[in-house]
Parts: sequence; structure tokens; C-alpha cells
Amino acid sequence: MNRPTDPHRRRPAGQRRLRLPLALIALAGCGGALGLVLQPAATPLSAPGGERIAFSYCRDGSALNCVVDGDTFRMDGARIRIADIDTPETRPARCPREAALGAAATRRLHTLLNAGVVALHPIDRDTDRYGRKLRRVTVDGRGVGDTLVAEGLVRPYRGRRMGWCD
Repeated sequence: MNRPTDPHRRRPAGQRRLRLPLALIALAGCGGALGLVLQPAATPLSAPGGERIAFSYCRDGSALNCVVDGDTFRMDGARIRIADIDTPETRPARCPREAALGAAATRRLHTLLNAGVVALHPIDRDTDRYGRKLRRVTVDGRGVGDTLVAEGLVRPYRGRRMGWCD
């Protein structure tokens, strides 16, 4: 499955990827001489290899790659929900403690996603009731959910959401 391309989407400098059909390289007979690294076009919702993308914060709803809150982000326009964590809500938070933890989880998720190669791994369910893609997420091979849990910003997901206010 090929993902739609946006001609206005820009990668950070030094992260542009050259994708040429293999037939073109074979025809030219100089792929190795040019030092080209061939990569198949990846589907971001299922590619285990992942890709490095610059994420912003979702402010006005128009960003293709942005962090919504501590467990949700957009990647190439698709809404992704990290499947293995329970995160404090930010909109609306039910108490000041939940608001503070939710904001911290959001900032940390933003930092983690920008720190390396992001890969999405399918689970037994494809989407949640809001239409978000449910995925286990890794950055440079490390589980984002595991990192957020270890840092005390989120909890492992246990089949239902639990409150954050005491």
C-alpha cells in the first residue's frame, strides 16, 4: 500500500530520501557507483523498520506529524493511539494533578518521537472507537510506552482507563 504524498511536506535538512524504481537503477547500471541506498516505500502504519520524522505539537489540526497528548499523535496525517499505556487526560483534566501529569506526558512523548526512528507495530485490534490506529510504538527499537511507564508519567493499559485524581 502506498501512502499519499504531500508535495508541501518537508523533511528536515539531511533527511530527504531518494526513492527510485529498481528498474531505473538496473537500467542505469550505476546504483552502487553512485552510492545510492535503496529503500522500499514504507507504509507508516505497519512498517516495522520505521522512519525518522520531525514532530510538532498539534495546535490547529493541520499538521501531518504532531503530538496531540501523552498517548496520541499524528504520523503522515494518520491518528495513532499508543496501545499499551493509560495516560492522564489533558482536555479536560479532572484535577490539577492529572493536568500536570498529562502535560508532562505530552512533552515527553514529543521529545521521544523526535529522538530517533519511529516504528509502529500493529496489535490485535486495528482501531479504537474514535477511529485512531492502535499501535505499539518504538523509537530506535525501544518501546515508547515502556519508557513513559518507567518514568512514572503513564501506566500500563489494563483494559480500561483509570482515574488519576486522588
